[in-house]
Amino acid sequence: MTESKLLQGKVVVISGVGPALGTTLAVRCAGAGADVVLAARTATRLEEVAKEVVALGQRAVTVPTDITDQVSAENLVSTAVDAYGKVDVLINNAFSVPSMKPLARTDFDHIRGSFELTVLGALRLTQLFTPALAEAHGAVVNINSMVLRHSQERYGSYKMAKAALLAMSQSLSTELGPQGIRVNSVAPGYIWGDTLKQYFAHQAEKYGITVDQIYEHTAANTDLKRLPEGDEIADAVIFLASPMAAAITGQCLDVNCGEFHH
Repeated sequence: MTESKLLQGKVVVISGVGPALGTTLAVRCAGAGADVVLAARTATRLEEVAKEVVALGQRAVTVPTDITDQVSAENLVSTAVDAYGKVDVLINNAFSVPSMKPLARTDFDHIRGSFELTVLGALRLTQLFTPALAEAHGAVVNINSMVLRHSQERYGSYKMAKAALLAMSQSLSTELGPQGIRVNSVAPGYIWGDTLKQYFAHQAEKYGITVDQIYEHTAANTDLKRLPEGDEIADAVIFLASPMAAAITGQCLDVNCGEFHH
């Protein structure tokens, strides 16, 4: 697919730039014409992604950041604004591995940690970037999850955090709209990439079946009989961040190949 320049001349801040979706978002935003600010706890990872961005002819600033820490988050904002003079888009992509225990047996500290990163971390960055985003009439895109759409066992603490993130996004849309800031969410299904492949490989070994069998069983629940890929999640994020979505705010775009209807 040829990359359209939907984000030409934009400055995009991405939190949670890990080896999976965060990297895809950074590279795809650069491909769409954006200069990027890359934030994550792991500095070495950021440098690798920055090289990919520069190879596409765009600029990249890397800022090792702990978004659960106010001083660290403030440093991200000042570094971004100092580097580019503006910020047009904030993508909150920071992620923590959910507890995967029944709520009756879930450790409260684990839940608090999940909320601190997923919900309060995203709120902290949105608060701090609001002046810059207001000046740019910019956009916030929060990465959510299809866990919003089901109540399967062991996803309770994860669903609680993501549901709170969605409620927060809707409230921020109402509050920040008068300043010209749009706030939307993208809720991916299972993302077919290295992380999920490793998980399926683990499951296949555990149950004595093949990865293909697990994929087919999982994909059978979707209308398209396949799982979405990272690039397809990025397509939705770039659309919502771009001028093409200028009249869209307070919405959640599900990208799950039709596994759940909303």
